[in-house]
Amino acid sequence: MTGYVRRALVASPTAAAQAAAAELAELGEWVPLDRADVVIALGGDGFLLQTLHAALERPGAGPPVFGMNLGTVGFLMNEWRYHGLDTRLERARPFRVTPLSMTVTTVDGRTRTLPAINEVSLLRETRQTASIEVTVNDRVVLPQLACDGILVATPAGSTAYNLSANGPILPLGSALLALTPISPFRPRRWRGAILPDKARIGLRILDPAKRPVSAVADQREVRDIAEVRIEMDRARELTLLFDPEHALDDRITMEQFIA
Repeated sequence: MTGYVRRALVASPTAAAQAAAAELAELGEWVPLDRADVVIALGGDGFLLQTLHAALERPGAGPPVFGMNLGTVGFLMNEWRYHGLDTRLERARPFRVTPLSMTVTTVDGRTRTLPAINEVSLLRETRQTASIEVTVNDRVVLPQLACDGILVATPAGSTAYNLSANGPILPLGSALLALTPISPFRPRRWRGAILPDKARIGLRILDPAKRPVSAVADQREVRDIAEVRIEMDRARELTLLFDPEHALDDRITMEQFIA
C-alpha cells in the first residue's frame, strides 16, 4: 500500500481532463490540496505548472505531484490511465525541482518577487528592440544586449521556451542554468551561456521609457520593468513523480536526439 494516503485531485478545465477526473473521483476519497500527501494533476504541462505554483504557496515543501497527460505535449506528465493508480504511485520515481526566484523592480519603483519553475523571460513590449545590461554575480558580462528578449531556464524548463529559442538542453541534476537570448541583434554572435545554478543573474533595462520590457516568471507577467534579479530559491523544493519507464531525466536526455 502506497504511503500517499491523503490524495488531492485537480484537473484542467478541458473536457477531456474533466471527464478523466470524474472517472478517478469514483476510486476513493479525495482531500483539498492543502491537506494532501500527494496531488494527482490531470491536464497538460501548463496546468501542471499552475499546480506546482499552488503547491509553492503552501508553507514548507509542497506535496509531490503525479501528473497524467490530458493536454497537448505533456512533456512533464505521465501517461493517462484509469486503472492501477496505487501501484503506479508505489513505483513512481521522485524528481526534485528547485525553482528560480525573480525579483523585479519596475520603472515606478515597485518591487515584486515571483517563483519560476521553468524559466524567467524578459520580452520587449513594443516594436522597439530591448536594450539590456547583463550581470553575473554583480559583474557586468554584457554592457549592452540588443534583442527581442532574454531568458534564464532551469534544467526542468530547458526543453520548453529555452529550446525553441535555440538554448541548450540541460540534464536534470546538472546544477546548471541556461542564459539564452531571444533574437539577439548585438552582439550578433553571442548565443547565450551556461552558468552554475549558484550564479546570481542581473538584467537591467537600459532605456525603459523608449524600449519597455516585461518580465515573465513561467506564466505571471510584470510589465514596464527597470531591473530583474534572478537566483535559485533553495529554501523551496518541489517533487514530481514519474512512472519508471517515463522518467523525466531520460526524456530530457533523449530530446537531444530528436530531429
